[in-house]
Amino acid sequence: MARLTRAEAQELNRSRVLAAARAEFAERGFREAKVDVIAERAELTRGAVYSNFPGKRALYFAVLAEDAERALLSSDPEIGLTPREALAAFARAWVTRLPLVNDRDSARLGLDLMPEVLASEQTSRPFAQLSRFTASLLGLALERLDPAAGRLVRVAESALTMLHGASQLAVAAPGFVEPFNVITACAAMPDLGLRDVWPERPPLVPPVRAVDEPWSPPAAVDLLTGEPIRAGKGVVAILGLHRLSAAEEMIRSATPSDEVTIALVTAEPAELSALGRLVIADFRWHLHHAFPRTAWPRVQIVSDSGSLAAAAGVASIVDGTEVAIRVRDGRIVRRAEGFGACYAVC
Repeated sequence: MARLTRAEAQELNRSRVLAAARAEFAERGFREAKVDVIAERAELTRGAVYSNFPGKRALYFAVLAEDAERALLSSDPEIGLTPREALAAFARAWVTRLPLVNDRDSARLGLDLMPEVLASEQTSRPFAQLSRFTASLLGLALERLDPAAGRLVRVAESALTMLHGASQLAVAAPGFVEPFNVITACAAMPDLGLRDVWPERPPLVPPVRAVDEPWSPPAAVDLLTGEPIRAGKGVVAILGLHRLSAAEEMIRSATPSDEVTIALVTAEPAELSALGRLVIADFRWHLHHAFPRTAWPRVQIVSDSGSLAAAAGVASIVDGTEVAIRVRDGRIVRRAEGFGACYAVC
């Protein structure tokens, strides 16, 4: 039998740790799970677990992210052709995943997600931005179904608020949530007359520099479609997890012919990259079950470990990073950095 390379051995150990952790978290829940027991299940040392994951929470997020990314997409989803229909389908897909009163054990794996997100600002602040980001994506998809309706991001925010609340009550007060009422309420959101106007430009816009720099982006996969990204032309944003609300500025300001790429970066990749992947994968599952592909937001999303940021000339990453570039003919031709860069470079 051929001897494994160091990289292959590391990947095998990582897979064993994830499988053992998944079983431990599902059986005992996050709070009661023990890293020592996970190591025993994986037939590895405690040190081998920590060489792959800095802590139990990072391991928990990684397990949930992997499961979300592997979730099967229906080959015949129920999709909507109007905002009302799409929100009803989105909500219907959501409530089918709520833990049932008599089936809480099977849902135990994900029951501790929100308590862990809320445990510190290190996780709650990125989650807030990820929530705003997915609300923007949902609103943009609704607008593509009805271009005359104006901006529908507040409608999307209201629907997601109701759905997240339903998820929390399904855990805290089993039997209280009536799924059909939740679906009906979400479908009615577009008729509430919520005032929603997108500003013509952000209050602060940094200067744009004309440059002539090489552009050789690494191979990467779009978190929404699962397909390789195309970044040969158009605009690219490198956004820390505290600046994801700026993504909508780029998506709305880009020209119809632009490829729009959003690279999510963080100064704490071992833990927060998995949280970002989890939120986007979960959103993708619901989007698939509610919208025709033609209505999906016109954007590519990448979870970047730093290689795409480096290709864009970003030397250091913090969670407040906002750098935007415009690419033409394989070269970076415009660059902006700081608050408002996503709008400025378009």
